[in-house]
Amino acid sequence: MGHLLLFLEGIAVGLAIAAPVGPIGALCISRTLRHGIWIGLASGLGAACADAAYGAIAGFGVSSVAAFLVDFQDALRLLGGTFLLVLGVRILTRGPAHEAAQPAWGEARHAGAFASCFLLTLTNPTTILAFVAIFAGLGLVQEGLDYTAAASLVLGVFLGSAFWWLALSAMVGLLRGRVTPAILVWVNRGSGAVITGFGLGVLLAAVL
Repeated sequence: MGHLLLFLEGIAVGLAIAAPVGPIGALCISRTLRHGIWIGLASGLGAACADAAYGAIAGFGVSSVAAFLVDFQDALRLLGGTFLLVLGVRILTRGPAHEAAQPAWGEARHAGAFASCFLLTLTNPTTILAFVAIFAGLGLVQEGLDYTAAASLVLGVFLGSAFWWLALSAMVGLLRGRVTPAILVWVNRGSGAVITGFGLGVLLAAVL
């Protein structure tokens, strides 16, 4: 199979993994509306890098790492669920006026947005299972990809995921100027409730 085709398939996989609405999507939208497109994009790129990391595990056939993640998926869910729960409650309890009064942290703020979404995505063990299932469905696992082919696939995954987050941040950013403080309050409440709900769901899945 040509590397170009693998690269294009990787882009499609990255889009398929990133596009479904979830806590990262809600967080990216909320941050873009509250802080601007670059914070939203930094958040999305954190998720894209985590997707690429899991894609690399599946694409390079690192079965021992995948097995480790599956074995410790409950612990990862507890960590990710707690992170989501704390983040959701924080968004619910800290209104737009409070956040507007906080100093801009420049590069540190962007790094924090990137790191938080990277860790949130990385602590979701079902992502690696999704990659393995998709790669197997495409016949990529059985073919035994060499390193160059696997790298082409993983690069495609990253770019597909990154493209989704760039498009989402750009679309939300265009609407930012039309969002009034009253609407922003409801955006905070909505995104905080969604993220809190996902956190509770992940915690329940880990303990039941």
